[in-house]
Amino acid sequence: MMEALMVSTTTSNPTALHMTIPRKLSVFAGDIKIAHTVFALPFALLSTFLAAHHDARRYPQLGKLLLILLCMVTARTVAMAVNRLLDARLDAKNPRTARRAIPSGALSPAFYIVVVALCIVGFFAGTAGFWLSYRNPWPLFLAAPVLGFLSAYPLLKRFTRLCHYYLGAALALAPVCAWIAIRGNIALPPFLMAASVLCWTAGFDIIYACQDYASDVACGVFSVPAKIGIGPALWVSRATHAVCAVMLILLGFSTPHLRGLYFTGVAVAILLLIIEQSIVKPTDLSKAGLAFFTVNGIISVLLGTLGIIDVLLH
Repeated sequence: MMEALMVSTTTSNPTALHMTIPRKLSVFAGDIKIAHTVFALPFALLSTFLAAHHDARRYPQLGKLLLILLCMVTARTVAMAVNRLLDARLDAKNPRTARRAIPSGALSPAFYIVVVALCIVGFFAGTAGFWLSYRNPWPLFLAAPVLGFLSAYPLLKRFTRLCHYYLGAALALAPVCAWIAIRGNIALPPFLMAASVLCWTAGFDIIYACQDYASDVACGVFSVPAKIGIGPALWVSRATHAVCAVMLILLGFSTPHLRGLYFTGVAVAILLLIIEQSIVKPTDLSKAGLAFFTVNGIISVLLGTLGIIDVLLH
């Protein structure tokens, strides 16, 4: 946190002082990539509908669905804002990230801290809603550990190459937590979904980290590409995505409510993963952004949408 404060004193932007609150929020939303919520949200919603079906309900209750959306948005905002605060000094040293809001001086660390505090309150309020309205205390009991786990990701890159898999585990909490919020217990389907999300996320994060190879090596940041090189790292990513494909197939076979539509989505998702891996090469990372957001956004929305439709039809 102190690193972020130090960065702000050296890169302050006078125009930031005259920004309106809506403008600051717009810059903040862009900085934390609010659109990337699309990665985990469809899996959380699919888990929600599966859990409701297992609980003898065809549809999740609207109140529960809204609470899950509140918790998803606030939890991710906390995690990404803390990421930007903790990584501000590293971001300032990396040409790709130097334009982020804190190192560029567009927003102050204090603004981020206020947003984090408000979102923490919103997250705890959402989890408390499950206890007060539906007699399910588990979301509230698990709220602090979940936020702590999500927010710790930036620290991992300081000491382990497994940071990509930790990020995957953070996103993988979405389907598990959604299931617990609906049913108050745990079962095999959300764990298989979590395993697929973990491997899927780690695979594309390794690709994304290839862009920062030179900066990571220079700054001593731990990552798979920085350790073994871009070419071998891409093979690690491919192997990780292969495990993801297996987990997606196992999820379908273990859940009777997922049938033809879901498996169609899985087939397309595997094809997209192959395309994603093929368009990024050790000597050409120009399409890493396309592989990271566009392809993976399609994968998550496709699997979530077709899976939910399958659940509702059966």
